[in-house]
Amino acid sequence: MPNPHGSFIWYELLTSDTAAARRFYGGLLGWHATGHEGQPGYEILTHGEDGIAGLMQAPAGVAPVWLGYLGVADVDATVAAIVADGGAVQMPARDLPGVGRIAMVADPDGAPFYVMRGASDRASTSFAPDAIGHCAWNELGAADMDRALAFYARHFGWTRGETLPMGAMGTYQLMELEGRAFGAIMQRQADAKPMWRFYFQVPGIDAAVRRMAETGATLLHGPVEVPGGDQIVIGLDPQGAMFCLVGKPG
Repeated sequence: MPNPHGSFIWYELLTSDTAAARRFYGGLLGWHATGHEGQPGYEILTHGEDGIAGLMQAPAGVAPVWLGYLGVADVDATVAAIVADGGAVQMPARDLPGVGRIAMVADPDGAPFYVMRGASDRASTSFAPDAIGHCAWNELGAADMDRALAFYARHFGWTRGETLPMGAMGTYQLMELEGRAFGAIMQRQADAKPMWRFYFQVPGIDAAVRRMAETGATLLHGPVEVPGGDQIVIGLDPQGAMFCLVGKPG
């Protein structure tokens, strides 16, 4: 497996209107969409030649949402261990020809994500912190922060990095894999569901915010500066899926 066990290797948008979502994210992040030969109705969102994420119609009753994929050495063993540790199966493991084996699970707090063993020997670059149009950060709002920290460490080999104080919001615990920070876990807000958020890199935050306003997105938070000098925003796309951006000020 080219990416280490526990790496974020793919992202996926479930939406109520794939054509509208394709236009929105294409204009905002410079993504292009192509069909997938083996999966009718599934589109691959690319930046340049790099596949970043998937796009598909949300099943009936499922609200638009972004989901992440964690690469694992053994999907079935990982799913069994997650269930034994208080997690749940949301989609049983299955093989996708030419793609790999996947399952959708939820952590003990109910935050959903996929686990996947890819069929390709090519390393995923969906998560690439220094690349425009790629995911640059992964952030979990947990109902029980300590439980979530222990859960993901047990199953995915994550370790704790720097801890950042956030005042009344508690602490922001950076997480590392093989010594490199890739995301963080924090206590969720009282009115929020436990969920993962994914920050996609843009060249400039101000231009992205203007684009959001022009295309019907809702700005929920930001722009605010984060350590390192970048700025972030959190928004809802026109179909209601929460998305996050990070980029240079101005």
